[in-house]
Amino acid sequence: MGIRNRTTSFDFLLMGFSEYPREQQFLLFGLFLGMHLVTVLGNLLIILAISSDQHLHIPMYFFLANLSFADTCFTCTIVPKMLVNIHTQHHTISYTGCLMQMYFFMALTLLDDFLLAMMAYDRYVAICLPLHYTMVMCPQHCLLLASTSWFCASLLAFSLTLLMAQVSFCASHSIPHFFCDVPPLLKLACADTHIFQVTMLTEAVLSGIIPLSCVLFSYAHIMHTILRIPSAGGKHKVFSTCGSHLSVVTLFYGTIFLVYFQPSSSYSADTGMIVSVMYTMVTPMLNPFIYSLRNRDMKRAIWRLLGLVKCSIQ
Repeated sequence: MGIRNRTTSFDFLLMGFSEYPREQQFLLFGLFLGMHLVTVLGNLLIILAISSDQHLHIPMYFFLANLSFADTCFTCTIVPKMLVNIHTQHHTISYTGCLMQMYFFMALTLLDDFLLAMMAYDRYVAICLPLHYTMVMCPQHCLLLASTSWFCASLLAFSLTLLMAQVSFCASHSIPHFFCDVPPLLKLACADTHIFQVTMLTEAVLSGIIPLSCVLFSYAHIMHTILRIPSAGGKHKVFSTCGSHLSVVTLFYGTIFLVYFQPSSSYSADTGMIVSVMYTMVTPMLNPFIYSLRNRDMKRAIWRLLGLVKCSIQ
């Protein structure tokens, strides 16, 4: 109980970007605020376009709407607190607030991971098993897949957060990051974190390697099917339906592997913070553009939605 009281009675200091000159911090504030607004508005536009267009009420766009909602919640978990810290120069975050931020960050990251795997599976069934698509990807199955993704992401994140709550922090409480991420928090622990790291590695295999394997398996079969199509036009048409998703998958896993799949002893705060900007702000911001600009149905739905909004304003 003594360790518990000592651990929960303090605030952490989120020191990310605090060493930058004040002028650069103002520039970063404006840049990050603009990226945050574009991310939220872009993802909400995707959700509204999908929900308002009857032609987009199919599994691929159902999972995309879930992904856009997760990205909106994800960026709102990290960026507003960081903007407040930069603006006010008060870098404190309570112990409870830090754990809550870590929980939602992990849960939404895992959810993105699962949803990208579901979307890859959807494309695999649509391209490789077209005759079975209606039966396999029926609304009930899609709802079950999405619900399972939400439940598993929440459960895995909660278990790690519960373990982190048992860690004692006796040293400096300054986190060299702009949010409560796991690697910098472990650097502040004064107790043995072996159990936590083993649990995190096990969950990384379950929640990272398995969905990634599903993505690779799906695209291996998709590429095999595409190569068997005789016409170049047919190959391009089939591949164009996967190009957007493949771009997002590459961007997501590339940045995640740079931060989390390395020994904690080699973790660099500066590198971790730069890469974190990529997957907390850049990736969620680019997702709506990738899916809308490369997809004719999405562009049509968005323009129709914007036309309705314009008419209602007039």
